[in-house]
Amino acid sequence: MGAQVHGAQKFDQAKRADIKFSEEAMKTVELIISRYPQGKQKSALLPVLHVAQAEFGGWLSPEVMDYVASVLNIKPIEVFEVASFYTMFNLKPVGKCVLEVCQTSSCWLNGAEDIVKYIEKKLNIKVGETTKDGMFTLKVAECLGSCGTAPMLQCGASFHENLTYEKVDAIIDNYKAEGRLRSYTDLDYKNTL
Repeated sequence: MGAQVHGAQKFDQAKRADIKFSEEAMKTVELIISRYPQGKQKSALLPVLHVAQAEFGGWLSPEVMDYVASVLNIKPIEVFEVASFYTMFNLKPVGKCVLEVCQTSSCWLNGAEDIVKYIEKKLNIKVGETTKDGMFTLKVAECLGSCGTAPMLQCGASFHENLTYEKVDAIIDNYKAEGRLRSYTDLDYKNTL
């Protein structure tokens, strides 16, 4: 897989040799793949990318995408095309908690822009940046499907709705105290306020 497939990111063959799912993650990947007909393992790409992103530090390096391609027996470019299309996949290192604030109509009309500015000031970062401690990355997202409870943000699998500055403070404090990577594979929803 060449650098042209990954834009400015260089592919490192030595790093690629070290990439392998943990036993638990591989069992999950195999279960996901088994849900699809023989020869149609590419259909498992989205959920397998979620597992890979959670397994390998919250982002998909060129080496991780190449590994996913080998597991699914598809071309690396097929993985990159999907990973680069969806905003839920990170193609560069991010914080342990990626705060994605919805910015479409309902959220915007209900103050999402103010929430973004508040988070920027509170964390001393701009949209697309990560805090110095590596804990938080702030992103804006298109519709996250929570129009009736706008404004909202998503962090991993958790939705935080009807946001106020006080709720944002509690969310950030809660995640900071937890100190762990939040991903789309977290299905406990304990942090949903």
